[in-house]
Amino acid sequence: MLLEASRVSRVILLNGARQTGKSTLLQGLFEGADEPVYVSLDDLSSLDAAKRTPKSFLQQFNGPVIIDEIQRAPELFLPMKEIVDQDKSPGRFFLSGSASVLGLPKLADSLAGRMDIHSLWTLSQGEMNGYHELFVDSAFQKEKIKRVKGVKLGALLQKIVAGGYPEVLMRPTETARTIWYESYLKTILERDVRDLSNIEGITMLPNLLALIASRAGNLVNTSDLSRSLTIPNTSLKRYLSLLQAVFLTVPIQPWFGNIGKRIVKSPKVFLNDTGLLCHLLGQNVDSLMGANHTLLGPVFENFVMMELCKQISWSKTRPKLYHYRTSTGEEVDFVLESRDGRLVGIECKTSASVDHNSFKGLRSLEAALGAKLHRGIVIYTGSETLAFGDKFDAVPVNAIWETTSNAPS
Repeated sequence: MLLEASRVSRVILLNGARQTGKSTLLQGLFEGADEPVYVSLDDLSSLDAAKRTPKSFLQQFNGPVIIDEIQRAPELFLPMKEIVDQDKSPGRFFLSGSASVLGLPKLADSLAGRMDIHSLWTLSQGEMNGYHELFVDSAFQKEKIKRVKGVKLGALLQKIVAGGYPEVLMRPTETARTIWYESYLKTILERDVRDLSNIEGITMLPNLLALIASRAGNLVNTSDLSRSLTIPNTSLKRYLSLLQAVFLTVPIQPWFGNIGKRIVKSPKVFLNDTGLLCHLLGQNVDSLMGANHTLLGPVFENFVMMELCKQISWSKTRPKLYHYRTSTGEEVDFVLESRDGRLVGIECKTSASVDHNSFKGLRSLEAALGAKLHRGIVIYTGSETLAFGDKFDAVPVNAIWETTSNAPS
């Protein structure tokens, strides 16, 4: 997808949290070819030059260039616009950012229509195993989703607790992983957030992130969060925006249709990675299976949500991801909406068995949507793929990453 974009777009931006492999991916695109110059704005000398003399900084590169951590020097955007307007050759600038640049004022009216934007999340389950998942696209096809046999709960929890940060996956012990997460969060919350906004009360961000982790998958209640942390509601909303801007949190907006006023308007909020989520919650495989089994539900939902987000970033269908909840309490965990208006409802169940009642929310969604509901899916921890009518199926969770043309059978 990035290679295709580089053939038609003058500027390509790859967004995502730190340590997800953005710079490695961009540099890997050019193996065996003339590699672009690579510059990291984490280098203080490069950063100083980019901020003080942005036009000269860019003009020193005659060909394609990769600029890492672009959010640290928004001064580059306007001279970059001037350069790509004069030379409309595709693949001129490859940018990576570990903080969202879309809200930066110096980007406004600069690269609109000139830049392709892509997101990179932590590794998906299929990426870890070397194959390309097609679950999201398959959910919108006429055929039933591929039948798979379920994965054992212990093996599933190992995947959930491990998460998808490449560096963490290479660390052999829980202690080593804990040290990495602590350093990682310190870097983001104390430096990257300051690069975006010199805010007061930055010391509250770790507490806010921990509180969000304890309520992952819940509707955002800013008043309650404000009371719990004893900070003004206005400040809280700004802090929430900053956590989203550095890709630590992922809000899922409610789905709106003709039902309009009956739909609750609050987003759900999740963490960007279940390894990070379990670190913040102090959980491991044994605790999730044991005394803290009640935490498994929201952690499992977060896991499913992020696997869907990852697949959406490369799917051909390119659906939007929402949640569904009415003021009377009818809800479906996730709703995928395709560009042509078809919807797929997805429920997450940690139980190893399902029955007719497991589809209550999905049947409510069908009653509201009629023919617009293409399919309803219950994702659960059991072992069998089961049909509950023409539109409704229960599938083991591993169907998410085993629905692919080249996965092992």
